[in-house]
Amino acid sequence: MSGLLGKALLQFQETSKEKDIITLNSFGDEEAVPVSYFFRSYLDMPELEQRAMDLARGTVLDIGAGAGSHCLYLMDQGHDVLALDPSADAIACCTHRGISQVHCGKIQDFTGTTFDTLLMLMNGVGVAGSLADLDDLLIHLKTLLNPRGQILLDSSDIRYMYELDNAGNPIYPEEGYYGEILFAIYYEGEYETPFPWLYVDYETLSDKAKSNGFKSEKIMDGPHFDYLARLSVE
Repeated sequence: MSGLLGKALLQFQETSKEKDIITLNSFGDEEAVPVSYFFRSYLDMPELEQRAMDLARGTVLDIGAGAGSHCLYLMDQGHDVLALDPSADAIACCTHRGISQVHCGKIQDFTGTTFDTLLMLMNGVGVAGSLADLDDLLIHLKTLLNPRGQILLDSSDIRYMYELDNAGNPIYPEEGYYGEILFAIYYEGEYETPFPWLYVDYETLSDKAKSNGFKSEKIMDGPHFDYLARLSVE
């Protein structure tokens, strides 16, 4: 969660004034996202997110909670939920919305409590930043799981974003994994320094999961090269 995104969430919570967050990436693409999108209800969530909500069990850690929309629904379903986000403004937004259990910080630094479900939606696994750092993230997440616990996460295979050669094959970068990109956010005249983000295809995720002691399962495919997966400890 970027600082500017957290600022936008808190302002919307306090004023209800609709504004756009502008996201930019290293492909040169620009997208305007209404801040209200982060405040959607269960019925307004994509089917993939709804499915993840339905699969959550026991105590839940919502990693990258943002405005807390997933937390609020899970709380209504009787789950004990902790909202985690590195943005103090996002955490303040969650608190204003009635989420009592919150933690401000990065998931890589969070310790001391274990859960039945770790939730990483809206490509939450992207916080790894790179494929090389995904190993360390998975190893750390394992320490936060109760026996028979699960990680529910979604991501996308972004090979479709690359130009094709004459044979119709994507032209990938010469170095690194093709799902490693840079993101930046623009909001109300402020521009945030670009930060690394990871999109990982399911086959690569499955390989990484297996090498770090997880069993992986693809729950469903989304409408645009995205998917929902479940990781559990072998």
